[in-house]
Amino acid sequence: MSDPTQISRLDKLRVTREYLAYQLQRVDAAIRELEVQEKQERHRAEQARADQGWKIQPKRGEAPPVLHRGGCATYGSKGGLLLNRTEARLAVTHETYIVMCEICTPQTDLVDG
Repeated sequence: MSDPTQISRLDKLRVTREYLAYQLQRVDAAIRELEVQEKQERHRAEQARADQGWKIQPKRGEAPPVLHRGGCATYGSKGGLLLNRTEARLAVTHETYIVMCEICTPQTDLVDG
């Protein structure tokens, strides 16, 4: 006859299963939290990159194209091709007439040292 004070093998496995399920829930929660943090960090990095770049607002009717800083509120954050410093300099020196935005003054960061 078996000892009534001992836990059966089946009960041990059930307790182990509950513990492992609890651990899995904790790991899943940690994964979700890290995924959110990574997504936020990627968004911050993309925003910082965009803010440090330049954008050309295309010509509208008779108005010439306008060069903006990447984070300029007058042109908005959506649309436009993001340019690096070299590309922005080339765009300004190209024979096409480009106006500088009076709000974000992009030309100040295009001048050497």
